Amino acid sequence: MHVPNGFFDAPVSIGAGVVAAAGIGLCLKGARRELDDRTAPLAGLTAAFIFAAQMINFPVGAGTSGHLMGGALAAILVGPYTGVLCISVVLLIQMFFADGGLTAYGINVTLMGIVSVAVGYGIFRLLMAVLPKNRGSVTIASFTGALVSVPASALAFVGLFALGGTADLSLGAVATAMLGVHVLIGIGEGVITAVTVGSIAAVRPDLVHGVDLTSEAPLQLRNDTGSPVDTPATGGVSA
Repeated sequence: MHVPNGFFDAPVSIGAGVVAAAGIGLCLKGARRELDDRTAPLAGLTAAFIFAAQMINFPVGAGTSGHLMGGALAAILVGPYTGVLCISVVLLIQMFFADGGLTAYGINVTLMGIVSVAVGYGIFRLLMAVLPKNRGSVTIASFTGALVSVPASALAFVGLFALGGTADLSLGAVATAMLGVHVLIGIGEGVITAVTVGSIAAVRPDLVHGVDLTSEAPLQLRNDTGSPVDTPATGGVSA
């Protein structure tokens, strides 16, 4: 979904840039409540993982491929404010690799950062409020939030295109193409997010943001001889 330079007119690009700047400013303040000595390193690892994972494309149809967006994944692991910052940093780095453009940076942050995080994390928290507080529910909620976040971002793209798209395409054609493809991409996004979050929740449930899984004992890792492997205590860091 990386938008290149020139795909939207100047008013829409500037407007999205203002929204992105305001969103990043708000998230810089909000991230202070999410980050501590334990979660700050995780935020860096999350951003690095998303950057690397976005390099891997998976087929979604004839001649079409998709890749992880990562907004829901980042928000679920490190919180929505920090999640937006992680995606913004990833998009900034990718911009220098010609993935997206300078004038479209605000649009990309708005679509892939703010919208995907807000929708993905919102659905995740909504489902966790009604589902049992266990690892299975976390996996289901992660999958659903990530899946819906992708077509939601595509729908926001269609809205921006209606306001100031420069390509000679009908709005109906853009909507059909974007939503059709990104529903399929959303399935891949959901699977990757669910597997990642579910795996982390199994061994370090304290690293899933905003969900208390302390009632469930984490899975215990064992070595080749069957002996348990020591892991950092929940909620703490190892020296």
